[in-house]
Amino acid sequence: MISKPSSKYRPFPPVHLPDRQWPDRFLTRAPIWCSVDLRDGNQALAVPMNVSQKLELFDALVKCGFKEIEVGFPAASNTEYEFMRRLIEGNRIPDDVTIQVLVQAREDLIERTVQSLAGAKRAIIHMYNSTSPAQRRIVFGLEKPDILNIATRGTQWVKDRLPRLAGTEVVYQYSPESFSATEIDFSLEICQAVMDVWQPTPQNKMILNLPDTVEVAMPNVYADQIEWFCRNLKNRESIIISLHAHNDRGTGVAATELGLLAGADRVEGTLFGNGERTGNLDIVIVALNLYMNGINPGLDFADMNYYVEIYERCTGMTVPSRQPYAGELVFTAFSGSHQDAIKKGFAAWKSAKEKGEEAIWDIPYLTIDPNDLGRQYREVIRVNSQSGKGGVAYLLESEFGIELPKDMQREFGPLANDEVDRLGREVTATELRDIFTREYLDRKTPWSLIHFHADGVDGVFKCRASMHRNGEEVRFEGEGNGPIAALVHGLHQIGLPGFEIANFKQHALSSGTEASAIAYIQIKLADGRTKWGAAVDTNIELAPIKAVLSALNRAEK
Repeated sequence: MISKPSSKYRPFPPVHLPDRQWPDRFLTRAPIWCSVDLRDGNQALAVPMNVSQKLELFDALVKCGFKEIEVGFPAASNTEYEFMRRLIEGNRIPDDVTIQVLVQAREDLIERTVQSLAGAKRAIIHMYNSTSPAQRRIVFGLEKPDILNIATRGTQWVKDRLPRLAGTEVVYQYSPESFSATEIDFSLEICQAVMDVWQPTPQNKMILNLPDTVEVAMPNVYADQIEWFCRNLKNRESIIISLHAHNDRGTGVAATELGLLAGADRVEGTLFGNGERTGNLDIVIVALNLYMNGINPGLDFADMNYYVEIYERCTGMTVPSRQPYAGELVFTAFSGSHQDAIKKGFAAWKSAKEKGEEAIWDIPYLTIDPNDLGRQYREVIRVNSQSGKGGVAYLLESEFGIELPKDMQREFGPLANDEVDRLGREVTATELRDIFTREYLDRKTPWSLIHFHADGVDGVFKCRASMHRNGEEVRFEGEGNGPIAALVHGLHQIGLPGFEIANFKQHALSSGTEASAIAYIQIKLADGRTKWGAAVDTNIELAPIKAVLSALNRAEK
C-alpha cells in the first residue's frame, strides 16, 4: 500500500440531493425477488454447474418461493441453451414462476435468446450494455451517443421479435450496466430513451434494473442515486425499478436496503451471496432482515440446512460459518455471559408463552428464533474454554434433563472449563455430561452405599445403614426429622466430623429411564467449606442418600 492513496485514488462524487427523503422512510413490505443464482452465481464458479445441477438448484429456488428466476444466458453456450429447453419442454416451470434470460445488445445473441424461449408461458428478456465512463473510454472507445444508440437499437431488435413469442407473456428489462459508476444524468437519459422505444404503460410495465455493478461508494450514495433517478424519471408509474448489488466494499446488503427505502420495487440477488469478485447481494440476509422486523418476506427458509446443502452440492462453494442467518455458528454462543443471557431469555419467553401472554421474541443476542429456520436450540449454546456456567448448565438441561441448582452451577462451571481448557477444543454435550458424571455420580470412595432403610411417623425418622468406608463395611443407626437428617445423625454417631445439609434439590430425569430421579445435595463442612454431591437412582429415597455420600467423597478428595 502507498503512503498517500489520494495520489492514486479519487472518491466517487456524491449526488446532489439535499432534500433526500429515504432516510426518514421505513420498509413495510417485501420487494419483488429475483434469483440470479443460475446466471450470476453460475458464471462465478471455476467449474460452472452442469444441466442436472442447475435443474436441482432451480427446483430448490421454486420451493423457496421465488417467482422470478434468471435461468441463464442461453446465447452464451450450448449448456445454457439446453438448460432453457429442458425447463420449457419438460414443463418444469410452475405457472406462477417467470423465467428471466440475460442477453447483450447484439442482434445475433438476441435472435438466439428469442429462439430459446419458444413455448415458455412467461419470460423476462433482460438486455444490458455498459454505460460508465471507464467502460466507454477503455473498453469500447465510444462516446455517449454511441452507447445510447446501442441500448435503443438492441431494445428495438427485441421488440421486433415479439410476434415470434406470441404465446409468451414477455416483460422487458433493461440494465445500464455499471449504473453505480455512471453519471446519474446519463443513466436517466439512456433509460428514458429505451422507454421511448419500448413504450411501457402502467398495465404493461417494463423493468429498469439499476445495478451496483461495482461498489464505488458508500451505500448512502447508491440510495441517493436511486432516489434521484426515481424522482426524475418520466412515466415512473410504468416502470419497476430493480436493484442488483454486488459486494465489492462489503456493503451489498446495506446498499440494497437503502435502495429500497429510496424507491426501488425489486431486488436481484443470490443465495448466500454467490457471485463474481466479492459476490452478489445475499438475498437470504435481506429477506430475513425483513422477517426479524415482522415483515413476511415471501421467501421460506424454514429448512435453512436444506438450502445450504443444495447450494454447496450444486456450486461446490461453502457457506462460511459466520454467514448471517445461514452459517453453522451464527446462532451459537461460546461466551459465558452471552450464554447466561440467552438461557435466561429463553426461560422468560417460554414462561410468557405458557401463561398465554404475548410472546414477542426478545432474546438477548438472538435477533431471530433459530427454530424458525429449522435450527435446534441445542445449536445455540456450545461450550469451549471461553464459556461459563450458564452454557454448561444449558446444555446439561436441554440435552439430558440435568437441572443444576444455581449454586451448583457456580461450582461445576469452573470445573468443566478446566477440563475443556485441558482438551483445548470445543466439547460436545455428551462429553460435558461425562465430565459431570465423573465428578459427581461416579464418586465411590471413600464412601459407598451397601444398604439404607428409614421409616418414621410424626416427623421422627430412624435409619439403619451399612456402607463401605475405604473398602471396610461400616454399620450405624441414626434419627432425625427425615431420612437425610437421620443419615447425617448416624454418620456423626460413628465419628464423622460435623457437617450439615445446606441445599437439597431433586427431580425426575427427562431422559433415560423414566422412573429415575436425580438428587443434588450441598453440604457445609465444619471448616466452612461447601461441597455439592449428586446421584441418580430409580428409588427417589435413595438418590439423595447417595448424593450426600457423593458430596462427602468430593470433600475428602
